[in-house]
Amino acid sequence: MSQAFADLGLSDALVAAVERAGYSDPTEIQREAIPAVLRGEDVLGMAQTGTGKTAAFTLPMVQRLSESEHTTAPRGLVITPTRELAQQIGRAVGTYGGASSIEVVVIHGGTRLGPEREELAFGCDVLVATPGRLLDHLKRGFADLSHVEVLIIDEADRMLDMGFIDDVKEIVASTPSGRQTLLFSATMPGGVKWLAHELMSDPIEVQIGFETAAEGITQVLHPVDWSRKHELLHYLLGEWPEGQVLVFTRTRDTATYLSDFLKGRDLSVDGMHGGKHQDQRDRALARFRDGRTRVLVATNVAARGLDIRGIRHVVNFDVPEDPRDYVHRVGRTARGDETGDAVTLMASSDWVEIRAIERLLGQTIDRAVVPGFEPEVEPPPPEENVEEKRAPSALRRGIRRRR
Repeated sequence: MSQAFADLGLSDALVAAVERAGYSDPTEIQREAIPAVLRGEDVLGMAQTGTGKTAAFTLPMVQRLSESEHTTAPRGLVITPTRELAQQIGRAVGTYGGASSIEVVVIHGGTRLGPEREELAFGCDVLVATPGRLLDHLKRGFADLSHVEVLIIDEADRMLDMGFIDDVKEIVASTPSGRQTLLFSATMPGGVKWLAHELMSDPIEVQIGFETAAEGITQVLHPVDWSRKHELLHYLLGEWPEGQVLVFTRTRDTATYLSDFLKGRDLSVDGMHGGKHQDQRDRALARFRDGRTRVLVATNVAARGLDIRGIRHVVNFDVPEDPRDYVHRVGRTARGDETGDAVTLMASSDWVEIRAIERLLGQTIDRAVVPGFEPEVEPPPPEENVEEKRAPSALRRGIRRRR
């Protein structure tokens, strides 16, 4: 018997907001995390990308704040590594908090400080911010974190990768010691557990699955010569008549080249990477989100924070160097209970990265040569006897208390 959102302890107003957003049944991470957050517990949560982590912390945070006394300074603080993810979380808080008159402000780099300063001075209930921009406001005296009741650190593993941890620790030092702290991540490297130990008080650990791609994603490797990857991508786009396509590259130069190449073949394409101004990235993302653009070519700037239900195919044009990035990339498809395809174009020089990905997943990924694109240099065969990774038995049960 499935568990409804109403059974998790959420208010009628929030349950109605969730239903209006098009969600009927909570995901596993939501079923485990929401009651713990509502009880006031610190929570360390891990689940695969695309399994509903954002709602797992925004819903109970909104409810808790709606029951406490309003102040002009933020009572909820969400720290997240990228601009796109900050915007995504801000929209979620606005959606769920509308019924409770919860006001949200989103601040991040790439925009002017002045308008953000005015919004902060006007006041809000929830502040969503990237670390560098928030620290800038703090040092200028524009932000007041002395009333924070609920602190959320989202995508903690990405914070580590991007070198934000010192900024995060400085920000956390400006919040009350009696706050509730929630830390969520799609992967759980040792540095994240160390951070949780330092910042949290006897947290409940919620771990759903292990470091792998979510269910509903069909994964395949297409061996191809590096020099023909762009031709193979063009061919595959012609073979996929339905659904939007998100293509990942390693560098902004490759993203620019590839988007220009596809545009030259009359395809509806936008490019998105860190070299573009924020308003350009916002417009590209809005067009893709609304379905006006079918293909978005992006660097890892789009690997997190994109919750777009229409993405049917994710293509790794370049194989990511960090195997954890593979999990985040492919998690852009098969959101919720949907299905999707994760296609990786594999040159012979990519085999080291592919094996690292397969070891992380604990499985080999099916290989399929596309007729007409047979590589002149065959990549090495799959590694034999890839051991399946399994979480400790207590974590497989979904939740345990950290001793």
